[in-house]
Amino acid sequence: MDEQIQKGQKWLETLLKLMAVPANVNVNRLEQKGDQIISSWLTIDESTLDLSKIEALTGKKGETIDAIQYLANALLNIGVDENSHRFFTVELNGYRLRRQAELMAIAQRAAEKVRLTGVPEEIRNLSSVERRQIHSILEKSEDLSTESQGNEPDRRLLVKLRE
Repeated sequence: MDEQIQKGQKWLETLLKLMAVPANVNVNRLEQKGDQIISSWLTIDESTLDLSKIEALTGKKGETIDAIQYLANALLNIGVDENSHRFFTVELNGYRLRRQAELMAIAQRAAEKVRLTGVPEEIRNLSSVERRQIHSILEKSEDLSTESQGNEPDRRLLVKLRE
């Protein structure tokens, strides 16, 4: 396994221990570009966690797990050559998979509405990671473009017909 990814796994296990929620972390869903791993999922093993701890780690609207993921990506890439940066997705109890499906549906609804009406559609209340996911989902559309507008905490994603 890649040294940077092992470092991510150990970092998350240590963080969980410091939060008084000790749990094992499994590495899976490795994404490669050529022969280099560029991202991986760090999945928190919920088998030893009760529902209250799972809910606390996930947080309201995923805010806690998003913050943990943000810290992982920021801290674990400090001082690392840009070509060696890794992107970590922190998963717990299927939250990310469910949220990905929700984001896919949001993107598809917005795309259909824009194609039908020609009017740009604004999507609010997304984290920066979620905005990036919707950008990625829709970037392959030949007839649509996306852009982020505004400033945090009121940043939003605009889906519109490509000019």
